[in-house]
Amino acid sequence: MLANSLVELFKHGGYIMWPILVVAIVSIAIVGERCVWWIRESSRRQPERLEKVLAALENGDFPEAARQSSESQDPVVRMIWHGLNHVNSSLQGALQVAAGAEIKRAGRFLMVMDTCITVAPLLGLLGTVTGIMSAFSKVGGELAIEGVSAGIGEALIATAAGLGIAIFNLVPFNFLTERVSKLQFELETAATNVEVMVNKAKRQGFDTVDFRRESSVQNR
Repeated sequence: MLANSLVELFKHGGYIMWPILVVAIVSIAIVGERCVWWIRESSRRQPERLEKVLAALENGDFPEAARQSSESQDPVVRMIWHGLNHVNSSLQGALQVAAGAEIKRAGRFLMVMDTCITVAPLLGLLGTVTGIMSAFSKVGGELAIEGVSAGIGEALIATAAGLGIAIFNLVPFNFLTERVSKLQFELETAATNVEVMVNKAKRQGFDTVDFRRESSVQNR
């Protein structure tokens, strides 16, 4: 019954309902994909491993830090690993590039969601205008009451559909934006800590040149 009612509303909403339907399908697909992605990423977080990596860096044990951070799926630990690969050349640049890649991955499709939030009400408003125009075009003719009612109904259905899609996108968009901001803060904090610890270790005379080679030997 519900499906039949939705189909009838779609038919009475006019031609503008087709682009609104496209926006709705895109919105549902993106929200579903992002929810699955964040659930998977949450399961990959390794706060204990991150603490071990930072502790090793604080002690100047670069081989241990490399061993702990290698092959990790945690985005923060993964960023540290990329930074350690360039510890003797451009640590800060490597950390920034790695952090940027993680943020880009986390913020994927957010721009599309933002576009859907903006476009859906505009399409609904366009449906309102075309519906009212259709209603006025029936005034004075035969079956004027039915024509005017159909035009007004088309306007209201399109408006409701556009607003509904915008509301549906707005809540997960704000939630996902907050998650991305939180991840960015964690990455920036970890990158700053790594830079401070590495510089401190270098000043204290700890050797970082062969840490990757030493780490690979220890892993064997």
